[in-house]
Amino acid sequence: MRLALQEARRGEGRTSPNPCVGAVITKGGRIISKGYHKKAGTPHAEVNAIRAAKESLNGTTMYVTLEPCSHKGRTGPCAEAIVENHIARVVIGMEDPNPLVHGKGIDFLRRNGVEVVTDICSDECREINKPFIKYISSGLPLIIMKGGVSLDGRLNYQKGHGGWITGRETRGAVHAIRNRIDAILVGRGTIEIDDPSLTTRITGEKGRDPVRIILDTNLQTSPDAKVYNLQSPAKTWIFCSDTLSKEKKDKFRKSNVVVKPVACRGDSIDLLEVVKLLGREGDICSVLVEGGARIHGAFLREKLFDSVNLFIAPVFAGENGIALTEGYNTENRDTAVKLCNLSYKRYGNDIMIAGDVVYPE
Repeated sequence: MRLALQEARRGEGRTSPNPCVGAVITKGGRIISKGYHKKAGTPHAEVNAIRAAKESLNGTTMYVTLEPCSHKGRTGPCAEAIVENHIARVVIGMEDPNPLVHGKGIDFLRRNGVEVVTDICSDECREINKPFIKYISSGLPLIIMKGGVSLDGRLNYQKGHGGWITGRETRGAVHAIRNRIDAILVGRGTIEIDDPSLTTRITGEKGRDPVRIILDTNLQTSPDAKVYNLQSPAKTWIFCSDTLSKEKKDKFRKSNVVVKPVACRGDSIDLLEVVKLLGREGDICSVLVEGGARIHGAFLREKLFDSVNLFIAPVFAGENGIALTEGYNTENRDTAVKLCNLSYKRYGNDIMIAGDVVYPE
């Protein structure tokens, strides 16, 4: 199953709105084929593993990270392919939460004489498919906070100026995260201060650029900013107020830029409407929110974050830097937003804290 998980991870960031799935087929203690789901609309992991086999599958065992489907979508039912190829035993990591599949694939296999074992490495299988699970259960993407801060919780050294807080190794880790998610989101201030590209750059391999999302209520950023003038397969979306004039919006309409007007609450874009719209797009199941401080604070206030990746550098930035969040307040520990399911990892001299967000009742 862990080999199947390795296969599944090869599809991370490429399969939305489908899950990442890996499959391994064994016979007499030998691995005879492997496969993973590469992209929505293409064959699933089970079919790819079946097609990769160079010998008869009669009496074999398939290990698959997610319950095989038994309905026809853009591709044929995987459970039928398993039965047709006389695979005798299927070991499943987790049941599929999709109502079209949930339990039905397992029932189909058992009714057709296939031995089924379930819940093997189920926690690991759920972990790699957190975006799919959130999307299929709520229609909304998984929202991840990403921040790089000093020991005193600052994003930079001077307000209004850029400047790296974290080290080179952390920057590599962030690009690896971008390579696995569907969209990356920042606010107007980040564009004005840092003028980032928001692309994926991985040493020695070709990364996948996520959709770039800019929140700019009144379209105050410059149309000449890097993010609006990239040669990238991924588009840049600008969310702005739906009250702005056509002339103002037209300044940003370019071949790779899409302007998306939405309703406002007060003088700011309605973040919940943004998240709902992203969910309706169909192929955005995960969003990495990279800031800045106002954006992070607003997502916390609206209880929209699902998880956090926070990189902490061993440096004191001082009081002139910008804090990680702005506009988020709490009275005490009992009412504070917390993290659970924590993990820690070191990148150079930096420490990453990752966890799932728990909001107070």
